[in-house]
Amino acid sequence: MYKVEGTTITMTRGDTLLVQVGIIRDDTPYTPVAGDSVRFAVKSGLNARGTNFKESDPLILKTIPIDTMILRLDPNDTKSLEFGNYFYDIEITFENGDVDTFIPNSKFVLAPEVH
Repeated sequence: MYKVEGTTITMTRGDTLLVQVGIIRDDTPYTPVAGDSVRFAVKSGLNARGTNFKESDPLILKTIPIDTMILRLDPNDTKSLEFGNYFYDIEITFENGDVDTFIPNSKFVLAPEVH
């Protein structure tokens, strides 16, 4: 089970997630072109001041294919993580090297599974 409300993603740990991702630039939908790359990253939290992400490698790091723009998380991507709240962002690196974090600092919730 998963649901997306605004930029908040809630999913059951160990399930599969398939979400269509869209990019808006200058109030216009943007379709990535050859040479662009899109990535999704999940981290565990904020520092003591609540302002910056902990200095650590992402717990989940996925490339989103530009031909489908579908974010896919497989069961093994979340199976070993604790239940609870995490944070994610999605960014595009354009062919010319410019970077746009078009979904910044958003909530990613792993809900418990029954079994």
